[in-house]
Amino acid sequence: MNEKLWAEEVSDRIKQKMSVVAERNRHKIPYTTEKGIYDDWTAKNICWWTNGFWGGMMWQLYCATGADIYKDAAEENEKKLDINLMTAEGMDHDNGFKWLTTAVADYRITGSGEARNRGLLAADNLAGRFNPSGRFIRAWNDGGDGSKAGWAIIDCMMNLPILYWAYEELGDPRYLHIARSHADMTMEHFVRQDGSVKHIVEFDPLTGEYKKSYAGQGYKEGSSWTRGQAWGIYGFTLSYLHTKDKKYVECARKIADYFVSNIPESRLVPVDFRQPADCMLEDSSAAAIAACGMLELARAVGEADGARYHEAAVDMLRALTEKRCNWTQECDNIVEKCTAAFHDENHEFSIIYGDYFLIEAIWKLTGEELFIW
Repeated sequence: MNEKLWAEEVSDRIKQKMSVVAERNRHKIPYTTEKGIYDDWTAKNICWWTNGFWGGMMWQLYCATGADIYKDAAEENEKKLDINLMTAEGMDHDNGFKWLTTAVADYRITGSGEARNRGLLAADNLAGRFNPSGRFIRAWNDGGDGSKAGWAIIDCMMNLPILYWAYEELGDPRYLHIARSHADMTMEHFVRQDGSVKHIVEFDPLTGEYKKSYAGQGYKEGSSWTRGQAWGIYGFTLSYLHTKDKKYVECARKIADYFVSNIPESRLVPVDFRQPADCMLEDSSAAAIAACGMLELARAVGEADGARYHEAAVDMLRALTEKRCNWTQECDNIVEKCTAAFHDENHEFSIIYGDYFLIEAIWKLTGEELFIW
């Protein structure tokens, strides 16, 4: 089927399903499903890093349909996160994931001053996690002993856009300097020569000296966690879009070339490209995120150079929609077989960001996307 017609057909299926799902879950902040129904992290852990993706889905659907149910749910999600903004130990490097998808999206659509304020508070907090000695934004918190004060992770490349947005909004270059310093550090210390990436790097927080790297959510140290690869592709592409510095798009291409060369024939992406040959664990979310990044990368480099990335993205999306999506309205999630971390006890379940990035990717192909990042 023609690509545009196929994407429009998938878009229609998403809208048909989500009209029912949103009504059933309008007051929740989901992470996964229990017996096919979204759970609710409002009371369970309002500071959880994925808690903005439901709001992001709702804004994407509102912009595509104009239906108020999505706007109402998105605004509710955003306001609930005010508890997170006032919880010091709940603020971390994932402020972009939580407030770009909610408050900043709201501000861009409605011009809300309250939403703008939330976004700027989140950006200021993220900027405050910057370690100038090591040129990195600190990742996770710890119990107050400083044991993770020197930790940085590849995921943070996706949070930098809230700093770029704050710079664009306020004209204050502090945000730009911090975002670019972190991106430059990530190029130097996370991206390997072959285009694979590390998940966690530890620095001495006092001197900024590189100490070691960790396997994190991948198979083992030195392996290639696919969602980390996807964060790298999309994150560096976004840094290029915000700065127009070609070194970032070249880095994104390096990671994308490695990713494309390792996609299985099935186009279904494993948890780790270097997991044992007899391990069949998948991460559909990595495929959806990588597809978003590659579609944006293809636009950035132009049709001639970008055709390879566009084709790979569409191939992965076709595989997902045909083999790894649940289109029944009785089940809340769309994307199946996502895996949070290789060594978790639970594997291949639904995760909210799998659904979010699938929607974003399909919307990129149909022209319905609200550009959140």
